[in-house]
Amino acid sequence: MIAAVADNILSPIGLTADENIEAILAGRSALRLHEGLFGLPEPFFGSVFDRTALADIFRTEAGEPGTLTLFEQLCILSAGRAIASCRLDAASPDTIFILSTTKGNVACLADNPDDSRCYLAGSAERITRHFGNPNRPLVVSNACISGVSAQIAAVRELMAGRARHAVIIGADLLSRFIVSGFQSFKALSTERCLPYDSKRTGLNLGEAAGTLILAKCDSAPEDMWLYAAGSAHNDANHISGPSRTGEGSFRVLRDILRSGVAPEEIAFVNAHGTATAYNDEMESIAIERAGLDTVPVNGLKGIFGHTLGAAGVIETILSMHAADRGLVLPTVGFSEQGTSRRLDISAQPRHTERRCFIKILSGFGGSNAGISYRKGGAQ
Repeated sequence: MIAAVADNILSPIGLTADENIEAILAGRSALRLHEGLFGLPEPFFGSVFDRTALADIFRTEAGEPGTLTLFEQLCILSAGRAIASCRLDAASPDTIFILSTTKGNVACLADNPDDSRCYLAGSAERITRHFGNPNRPLVVSNACISGVSAQIAAVRELMAGRARHAVIIGADLLSRFIVSGFQSFKALSTERCLPYDSKRTGLNLGEAAGTLILAKCDSAPEDMWLYAAGSAHNDANHISGPSRTGEGSFRVLRDILRSGVAPEEIAFVNAHGTATAYNDEMESIAIERAGLDTVPVNGLKGIFGHTLGAAGVIETILSMHAADRGLVLPTVGFSEQGTSRRLDISAQPRHTERRCFIKILSGFGGSNAGISYRKGGAQ
């Protein structure tokens, strides 16, 4: 069996998973309008780290950064905290590192188009070597689904016996390149995003890093989260638009259900919920087609914004911690159903006694992925 043994989340509203959960429940968010940031001529709504504070935390916890970029420092901070919490031997050959990111050090291109630091493999190597690990790290960079795809890749490595522990790091920082790209196809809202709401006008962007450590175990305590199922499909609809019938997401959900996850045991589906017109509509269709429209659905972009390669990792961790508390986290910003298929969405936190959840994501190029975890001992 594959068990989640440790985690961490770093975001502008918290430096642990519990701090982030408390911020969600208190309605706190770092999403705000940024004008002139990164030298952009247009303002954008997003959640952004205090760069100086982040660098100071790294010096305190890890020492002088040397040639490490801020992106790499962020990854090392998150991974270091998760590793310390379970006393993992990160330098062991039985441990593999997996980096989930969409753009990594792409901001370095602004100063030097030939900057080798922009290669994702190089970032993954520097992060891994910081912990003294001898293995070649894996990089998963598959648009918005990277964070879930990285978990599925980790499970495959562990099941194949190529490692006993997998340190999955999901992270992205915003830059002029990233924000201007989303602005160019008019995907961003100039206000706080409203997932699944009738008044939604687009997505917000955000920064975060999350680390989830998975282990291959012969047995696991009942209080651990165990991998239940995972799936990925490409609907090949369009480079930037999802299938209008939710084909890829539906197939992902169908695979998970066919793997033995029963609708009656699912506490919630944590969806992508970007608050764009097509994403939320497509997900509502896919969820209904899969027969899960009566299962609670939530989305967290109204707190964090779209955190790109970090999204699948931090939203999985938040789902674990929420279910541990017997909670379905709220979909902040939701008021009135704005999709053609009705979903069970609430802007308020709700109680649940179920101990299983599904996390789904969709992204550019028609990519779709989902993963399910079940609490040890849960039926």
